[in-house]
Amino acid sequence: MISKYESCIKACQQCLVDCQNCLIQMSGKESMNDCPKCCQQCLDICLLCIKYMVADSPYTKEACLLCAEVCTWCAKQCRQHEHDHCKVCAAACLTCAEECRKLVA
Repeated sequence: MISKYESCIKACQQCLVDCQNCLIQMSGKESMNDCPKCCQQCLDICLLCIKYMVADSPYTKEACLLCAEVCTWCAKQCRQHEHDHCKVCAAACLTCAEECRKLVA
């Protein structure tokens, strides 16, 4: 693992896991907003971001910027639900967004 990306990779990995869990838990349930749609998009961009960081891609910063935006959107959506898995997901999304923004700064 490239050390300059280590904390961001870990945050993206945790976000991916928590979004996947939220997506599974929300399967078949009514949602008043874009959850679980945002969870699917969030885990997709987190995976892409991880791949770019591991490859030390010249497009890592662009991927991280997009990841931060998607994670922020997902956190806003999931925070509106009272489910524990949504709260965990929202927290992981905010941490991931913060780490991605740090990497780009």
